[in-house]
Amino acid sequence: MTHTKLATSLGELTVVREDGALTGLYFPRHWPRPDRTAFGPRADAGFEDVARQLGEYLAGDRSAFELPLKANGPDFDQRVWELIAEIPYGQTTTYGDLARDLGAGTDPRDVGAAVGRNPLSIVIPCHRVIGSTGKLTGYAGGLERKRALLQIEHAGVLRTGHAPAAGLW
Repeated sequence: MTHTKLATSLGELTVVREDGALTGLYFPRHWPRPDRTAFGPRADAGFEDVARQLGEYLAGDRSAFELPLKANGPDFDQRVWELIAEIPYGQTTTYGDLARDLGAGTDPRDVGAAVGRNPLSIVIPCHRVIGSTGKLTGYAGGLERKRALLQIEHAGVLRTGHAPAAGLW
């Protein structure tokens, strides 16, 4: 396990890798706070692919990441993160929609908690999950960053000539 810090247009990000797979991508003051003792030593080499792909994404030149991922968490969280990973670039869904996709009896608040525990912000695009009224709701990096990520994607969708994503953000 090693980590580095990357300067981006959204601020500094801490990136964590284990055995070549990306296991964490965290904002300053990330909420909930990750266990920093699990980051391993800092190693500024070996993160070039992550830096390049994040830079391309934030510039609006990349719509999907091609990185090996290993998101650690309970089975329920894993299922939620898998659904989030399927949300198309430039589109949004709601916590309630994800709960319905998971099956009868799934509480949207439980989905929201799992979304909040996503260790791979941006790469597993939890910023694409919004409230049932179309309002932006909590995001580990703060609502301004969530809005910025959605605006990057919205602009990318418009550039490609596809219909813009719905939403009030």
